[in-house]
Amino acid sequence: MTGAGAQSAEYRIEDLAHASGATVRTIRAYQDRGLLPTPERRGRANVYRETHLARLRQIADLLDRGYTLASIKELLEAWDAGRGLGGVLGLVAEVHGPWTDEEADRISRRELDARFGGRQDDEAIAEAVELGVLERVPGRDDEFLVPSPQELAVAVELYGAGVPLPAISGHLRELRGQVEHIASRFLEFTTEHVFARYLGHRPPTDSDAAEAASLVRRLRPLAQQTVDAELARAMRTFATRHLHHHLGAEETTIAKDATRPVLLPARTTQAVQELVGAERVADFVAAATEREVQARTLDGLTATHAKEGILDESP
Repeated sequence: MTGAGAQSAEYRIEDLAHASGATVRTIRAYQDRGLLPTPERRGRANVYRETHLARLRQIADLLDRGYTLASIKELLEAWDAGRGLGGVLGLVAEVHGPWTDEEADRISRRELDARFGGRQDDEAIAEAVELGVLERVPGRDDEFLVPSPQELAVAVELYGAGVPLPAISGHLRELRGQVEHIASRFLEFTTEHVFARYLGHRPPTDSDAAEAASLVRRLRPLAQQTVDAELARAMRTFATRHLHHHLGAEETTIAKDATRPVLLPARTTQAVQELVGAERVADFVAAATEREVQARTLDGLTATHAKEGILDESP
């Protein structure tokens, strides 16, 4: 590298590769695809400047965020055409930023084994790594990164309550598929009704991308808040039903003088109406239901009496 200041810095391709972390082959491939500005030709060598280094770092950042080279070229062409890229990069950063306030943690293998009963289980560790509950730390066989300490804590509590580790892993796989479906539907919903007007251009204008990034910040908590509220409602409903079922209680308690609407198939309602008239449908249904209840009660009493009679006749 030559030159006194950042603006006048010059690089040979080998120096540029070293400074950017890219290989010489990669830099040449980017040139061929039009991702890098044409370098200055000086004698038999190409001369690169800080603009090339900055561009390489932009490309690397976008690649890390999951963009293809084709989409990166569109973004960079928009930038070169003066449409701006700040808003787009802000939107990219907003979407790829953390979607939770939870912070990752580390845990040693010894501590991990202790939390799950003190027994070493390499198969369970491998399963947890595959699911992303744990991540291996390069060069450290006895330490793991925990992306979500809350998720690990849930697994520990379930295991302590008697749930086998394979059942916990299977439940997490099933749950993850369902949650991913919810996330996908929420994104489709918000894209259709909110973001479509900002992302209609490829790439979007700088101002539209900046507005979309602002909306992401505002809407980011809504998905989790909605799921939390609906999960709480569903758990309350189904936990009550399960408790009533296992305790042998009725699912609902209705006062003797209370009424409760019941949904009937349209063809059933139509048949009753043709039989007794529209104004007497409710009375007919109530009477028929009462008659069925009485009949089943009598059947139950008869069956019980017959069973007791057989027992009485036994020697």
